Amino acid sequence: MKEIVIDLEAEKKEILKRYRSLLRACKSKLQKGDERMIRKAFEVAVESHQDMRRKSGEPYIYHPIAVAHIAAEEIGLGPTSIACALLHDVVEDTDVTLDDIERDFGKKVAKIIDGLTKISGVFDTNSSLQAENFRKMLLTLADDVRVILIKLADRLHNMRTMEFMPRDKQLKLSSETIYLYAPLAHRLGLYAIKSEMEDLSMKYMEPETYQFIKKKLNEKKAERERFIADFIKPVTTLFQDQHLNADIFGRPKSIHSIWNKMKKKNIPFEEVYDLFAIRIILDSKPENEKADCWKAYSDVTDIYRPNPDRLRDWISSPKANGYESLHTTVMGPRGQWVEIQIRTNRMNEIAEKGFAAHWKYKESSTENGLDQWIFKVREMLKSPESNALDFLDDFKMNLFSDEIFIFTPKGALVQLPLNATALDFAFEIHSDVGAKCIGAKVNHKLVPLSYKLQNGDQVEIITSGKQSPKEDWLNFVVTAKAKSKIKSALKEEKRKIAEEGKEILERKMKSIKLSYTSDNLYKLSYFFKLQTTQDLFYKVALGQIDLKDLREYIASEKIIEHKPQDKIDAEQIQTLIRNVKTKDSDILLIGEDMQKIDYRLASCCNPIPGDDVFGFVTVGEGIKIHQTNCPNATKLMSNYGYRIVKAKWTNQQELAFLTGLRIKGIDDVGLINKLTTVISNDFKVNMRSLTVDSNDGIFEGTIMIYVHDKEHLDNLIKKLKLVRGVTTVARFDSPMEKVS
Repeated sequence: MKEIVIDLEAEKKEILKRYRSLLRACKSKLQKGDERMIRKAFEVAVESHQDMRRKSGEPYIYHPIAVAHIAAEEIGLGPTSIACALLHDVVEDTDVTLDDIERDFGKKVAKIIDGLTKISGVFDTNSSLQAENFRKMLLTLADDVRVILIKLADRLHNMRTMEFMPRDKQLKLSSETIYLYAPLAHRLGLYAIKSEMEDLSMKYMEPETYQFIKKKLNEKKAERERFIADFIKPVTTLFQDQHLNADIFGRPKSIHSIWNKMKKKNIPFEEVYDLFAIRIILDSKPENEKADCWKAYSDVTDIYRPNPDRLRDWISSPKANGYESLHTTVMGPRGQWVEIQIRTNRMNEIAEKGFAAHWKYKESSTENGLDQWIFKVREMLKSPESNALDFLDDFKMNLFSDEIFIFTPKGALVQLPLNATALDFAFEIHSDVGAKCIGAKVNHKLVPLSYKLQNGDQVEIITSGKQSPKEDWLNFVVTAKAKSKIKSALKEEKRKIAEEGKEILERKMKSIKLSYTSDNLYKLSYFFKLQTTQDLFYKVALGQIDLKDLREYIASEKIIEHKPQDKIDAEQIQTLIRNVKTKDSDILLIGEDMQKIDYRLASCCNPIPGDDVFGFVTVGEGIKIHQTNCPNATKLMSNYGYRIVKAKWTNQQELAFLTGLRIKGIDDVGLINKLTTVISNDFKVNMRSLTVDSNDGIFEGTIMIYVHDKEHLDNLIKKLKLVRGVTTVARFDSPMEKVS
């Protein structure tokens, strides 16, 4: 193999060039002494990482400089954050300690670096290390939001430079990004970063679809630009007459958002009309902002007819992340719907730079939403909820949801996520109000606790001193605050009952001459298939375990291992993985060679040969094979990276795999006959079931068929699309299954 010659002198020049570019990016924010601190951080980083290289072969120091550059230019952070970005990997990857950082840069920088450094230490292997790391990061967010902003910059640069990583790493990082980091960027108002993260994740998780949409967008670029120019021309003229000073331009929608629309509406690319949005940015004085935005809206709708259902006013009621803008959709000159976004320069900076810009304009009314959100995160972190994954799910659910505005009886405004219930509102008012809530009046009408609130509802909560939180409440609340408070209350209740059970069990064990030791308690828990000794005490208190059961335990000759029942330890995982790996590679082969291995095809995505797949080590069902774009894949890869095994198909014998097709079209005489002819005669494919529904001339059918592999299925779909009257043919998978 040819040896790569490294030109160290050229690299030194390049490092200095990148450092100077970083200084230029943050020049406007630097005060006396700031440049010296950044220089010092740069020198420590260069020295610490001097012998390290990235997967691409370039010096590792390029990465911290790039992260600092993103923090300065794209997020708008100040000198302290830039120094922290330069130092973000030194404690984790080199000999430098947190004490060294504190001595040289002070307590604040050391605390931020600590928040950015991954957790080390022993963890329960059934929990997720990624979830614990994320929780630690959020704990620091409670003190300093810069930790999250630098982490977002770090993740964005890793995503931008991921082409040299192995495929499994690319999938893991992409899954984490789409699962947590993109929603977090969205919540902090960093829309440009959120969109780029989504697109980059899609580039690696669904490469074919990504390249297809990218190619289509490039093909239509010239046509799109002509349309935008024609659309803007009359608006610009009218604005000049009205003395409105504005920049007007078109922005293409992100590839990920176009793909989402195609999936949601089940339409091909050609039918996605709003491929871009027209953005109007007004140069407006603070006192005239609102009036100018509505004036611009009035002018645009004088020229183009608006869709009355598509007006979104985030100027009067900004989003929780500080976002302010006026959105409407109008009918363009060629019979096309066009989305218009109207905002001022200040609003645009908050939309682009999110949290950092929000602090810059702290005097404005937009601070409330973000400050309230950080306050909520602090509250959630205080909760005694120990399971990091539960915490993460609750937290994530509140990141991306749209908001609704609810009024209290006195007219105060409360923001809640979409689908929030009357009970969520009660907990939002106060934890005690939520715990004692028995019902609510919405717009003066009595409703149950599970009633889903609508935008603009006025809600009055009814409480009772005798009420206490119930287990089934968890089924309909959606806010993280309500969930964590209910869980804590239930845990406290369970703890009290378990305390009584502990005394009862001790007496019972003495009566059958069984010594009350922690070892025996663990063995008893295992015998009754319970997770913890607290569960054992709880069941005893409820009378579900009595003397007869305890005697059964003594009589049984089983040797009970001292370990909880459904944990998989690291050794078990390694053994399972070793069993399925081939001698000369670390790829799990799925096919005739694997008959002796305990593996199953996941029913949530029904993979067939040819699909891009991975293996997931489950607790009780061996290895499950999922498609990489399975609905569950993102969660599995981002939370349980250590239980993922690479997988690919070997050459198949003539095996048949069940999959489903959904067919839509215009009803025609003999259509079903034509379809079955293609399937049975032309392709020699067996059908398991055929369901057809015809309504007012529209035909909809689902066919369950057995195919050999993905190529076989793709050819069948192409052939079915050629049948006259058929408009769409799409593969579908069965409903999502619960992850085990």
